Amino acid sequence: MSATADHAEERTNPAARLGFEPGQVVQEIGYDDDVEQDFREGIEAVTGQDLVDEDYDDVADVVVLWFRDDDGDLTDALVDAIGLIDEGAPVWLMTPKTGRDGYIEPSDINEAARTAGLTQTKSINAGKDWTGSRLVTPKSVKR
Repeated sequence: MSATADHAEERTNPAARLGFEPGQVVQEIGYDDDVEQDFREGIEAVTGQDLVDEDYDDVADVVVLWFRDDDGDLTDALVDAIGLIDEGAPVWLMTPKTGRDGYIEPSDINEAARTAGLTQTKSINAGKDWTGSRLVTPKSVKR
């Protein structure tokens, strides 16, 4: 693929800007009929494979967690998501935008992430109704 084609894909496919790579296993949690289908399809286009669901029983390269205010405890969901990936791998937390059903305050996201041992590194627009937060475990200190 040419550099021009790469840039064109980044403009039309938001997932292309988010660090997803060909061959990655992306585990999706919290899927429902309200999620951004174009965003999901964009991830699959970049990785070249289908997203795996909550029943996947191996370590994933990335977790995409769709979470709404009434889905339970966000900290618990993040801790569970961390257990599905290697240290340093990202969790993309997808939450409804301001004013949408299931909206979560940014301060609540930040608090839950910190409590779960995660750091927010980026926020993105993931479509008409969803926003995304890239969360990672802090890198280990080498001695």
